[in-house]
This record gives sequence, structure tokens and C-alpha cells, in this order.
Amino acid sequence: MQPPLTDVEVRVLGSLLEKEVTTPDNYPLSLNALLAACNQTTSREPLMRLAEDAVIPATVALRRRGLLRQIQPAGSRVTKYEHLLGEEMELGRRELAVLGVLMLRGVQTLGELYARTARLEPFADLAQLEAVLESLIAREPEPLVARLPRRPGQKEVRFAHLLSGEPPADAPGSAEEPPLPARRAVADDDRVAALERTVEELRAEVATLRAELEAFRAQFQ
Repeated sequence: MQPPLTDVEVRVLGSLLEKEVTTPDNYPLSLNALLAACNQTTSREPLMRLAEDAVIPATVALRRRGLLRQIQPAGSRVTKYEHLLGEEMELGRRELAVLGVLMLRGVQTLGELYARTARLEPFADLAQLEAVLESLIAREPEPLVARLPRRPGQKEVRFAHLLSGEPPADAPGSAEEPPLPARRAVADDDRVAALERTVEELRAEVATLRAELEAFRAQFQ
């Protein structure tokens, strides 16, 4: 993508894409909810601590590129945001799920993507996921995903999105698929992470309700 998106723009876009699926009742997102989504401590690599003065310019830049829409629902004074990645780039739910996880979690192996896309759009098997990755790699006029070269001692091929330009060859990521005991531990961690996500999402909803209440009160002042 030219010019490449910044890291903040990628985080904003990825967060909107994720919340459209995981919290549809709270989507589009208010600024407070978007901040909470960007700064989540689960399902984010790397973690970020973004303030309004970083997120607002990113939403403006994305809107100018046709990747984000800013709306104000009827009867509300709260501005909300929604992504337009699917419309602008003609991407389906599976392609968006893959891109969204890569945008929020960085470089990943096929196995990691298979596990992490399940909450956005489940794939029947690894072959189905690999077919979607291949379509994003071969996309014209420019690819949206790259297959990274294996690092020394690495068994698994890794994948990265290209929305922010070419990733470095030594980009961090898992070196190989973990053994079965480790995968079971990861599954336990995922269950804990799901609970943490629920808490984060509830916090975002409370922030949204608080902002709407303040806007409602302002009408009578």
C-alpha cells in the first residue's frame, strides 16, 4: 500500500475490524471505545498506550484514504468510527479475518493464524486458510500479505501483512509450532485471554455509555 500506513493507523484499522465481529452491538465505535480497543492488553502484539492525540490524526488520515468512515448516529452527539477496508479493497470475511489478526498480532505462522482467526471467521482446515493467504499474496495490483523467509533453525513459514510496507526479514514471531503440551497450555491461556477480552469489551461499552450520557445531559444545560 502506497504510502504505507503508520503503526497507529494499522492498530486503529485492525481494532475496528476486530470489534465489528466480536462486539457488533457496540459497533461502530466511539472514540473512547476505539481507544480502549487499541490499548487492549490481550490479542495485541505489541502492546500500545495510545492517547487521543495519536488516534484522532490516524482516523483523519484513514478517512482521507477511504479506509474509515466517521458517523454521528441520529439523535446522538457521539461521533463513531467504522472501517471500510472490505469495501475499499473488495475483501471478504475470510480475507478480513486474516488481515485483521496479522494487523493486531504481527508476524505469525500458519498454525497461529488458524487458531487466532477462529474468533473472527473460522476456517475448516489449514488448507482453506492457506488458500486465502495465497490469494492475498498473489493479489493484484499489489499483494496485501507476504511470506517471510525462514530464519536459521526455524521450521514454520511465517506471514506478515504489507499495509505498512515490507516487514524486516528478522521480524519477531514464533519460530515453530509448539509441541502438544505447549499447545494445551496455549489453549488454557486463550481461555483466560477470552475472559480478559470480555472485561475489556465491557469497559469499552461502559465508556461509550458514559460518553452518551454526558452528551444527553449537555442537551439540557
